[in-house]
Amino acid sequence: MNAQKTPHGVALPDAEALCVQLADLIRPHLQAETVVVGIHSGGAWVAQRLYTLLGLDAEIGLIDVSFHRDDYRARGLHPRVKPSSIPFDVEGRRLILVDDVLYTGRTTRAAINELFDYGRPARIQLAVLADRGSRQLPICADFCPWRVDLDPSSELVLSLDDSGRLQWSLDEHA
Repeated sequence: MNAQKTPHGVALPDAEALCVQLADLIRPHLQAETVVVGIHSGGAWVAQRLYTLLGLDAEIGLIDVSFHRDDYRARGLHPRVKPSSIPFDVEGRRLILVDDVLYTGRTTRAAINELFDYGRPARIQLAVLADRGSRQLPICADFCPWRVDLDPSSELVLSLDDSGRLQWSLDEHA
């Protein structure tokens, strides 16, 4: 895997290669009725890559967790709220919830709350491209190709470059 170094010495791997690795981790556990749900926006991009890499038949679901976040009152509404789209029945289904980065666990908790608004799934597994530890809630990824230890003032950001490829960057906060 080709990694680029940030000015802070952290090696950022190729995000597209991580998607391939993530698909390889998930593939042996897929069942016919399994569906993928991506969390806007990074998780939605990863879910779309997984849809192609895994050759899934069912449409993917996309959710925005803005209204289920526990810090909604403090932060207010995110300026770019996206509509959730779950084009299948959640009740009794096996779901793979997809996000780009697992950090505190709060986004995952909000996503699970959103999913339960649509029904009660049989099982939810979590797939992420990166796990940076420092959980505040007892949540862990079932599928993860990259674990990284970052300073709490750093934010790992997944974005799309001009050609539509996934790429990592690191934002530093004072």
